[in-house]
Amino acid sequence: MENLIGIVITIVITAVLLAMSKSFFTRILGDSKRLPLKFLHSTVNFIILVIGVYAVLNQITLTKELSTTLLQSSTLIIAILTFAAQQTLGNIIAGFSLSFTHPVEIGHKVRIVSGGSVIAEGVIKDITIRHVVIQQYDGQTCIVPNSLVDSSVIVNTNYLDRVGNFLEFQVAYDTDLDKAKEIIHELLAKEDAVLNKDVKVYTSKITDNGLILKFTVWTSTIDESYITCSHLREGIVQEFLKQGIVIPYQTITITDVKDKAPE
Repeated sequence: MENLIGIVITIVITAVLLAMSKSFFTRILGDSKRLPLKFLHSTVNFIILVIGVYAVLNQITLTKELSTTLLQSSTLIIAILTFAAQQTLGNIIAGFSLSFTHPVEIGHKVRIVSGGSVIAEGVIKDITIRHVVIQQYDGQTCIVPNSLVDSSVIVNTNYLDRVGNFLEFQVAYDTDLDKAKEIIHELLAKEDAVLNKDVKVYTSKITDNGLILKFTVWTSTIDESYITCSHLREGIVQEFLKQGIVIPYQTITITDVKDKAPE
């Protein structure tokens, strides 16, 4: 009975400490999106839970001797835990690295690239003691281990004051290039989000089909870049067709050849 009361008290104290931790960090964080504080909150909760579980086990007759022996054999337990939880410990250490070196923050738009493959691309929603939560643009949520994020290439556009995107359009060899460039500038001027309306349009390449006109569109955010570049692609193609500017493309002609009877 005495042990039961002690166990209940321990559980209550653990719950109170978790509630105090939540209240404390909620008050400090507020609307802040700083990863170090959020990660520290997860770490404190983890430590409180571990201590609480050990305290409960230490009051149960069947597990008291075992928990005491394990605690006294600290070298052995550390070795066992290190071997059994290598991946988990790696994620925890990587989580500290991500939290305090600030390669990403909550709300940043990132692309995680490993070995030339895109692991995840979207908005950082949270970081825990084990993983980073990334909401992708297709609505799905990716849970990426901290160690994988820490060892990958992180493409983070939020470190820039503006976002640039290349646009390319192929035109026929006999195109009036001045007219084509004038159309591009007119449509750029109509887009409010474009920061460089006086952009230079260059001929970047000569292909088998024609010339490649290339220029950079700068906007304040990546969202504006997606929307603006979409408008420009549609508008420029429509205006080129309207003004008689040919956009060459490959065609395949299939001829139906009927078998002829031998003469």
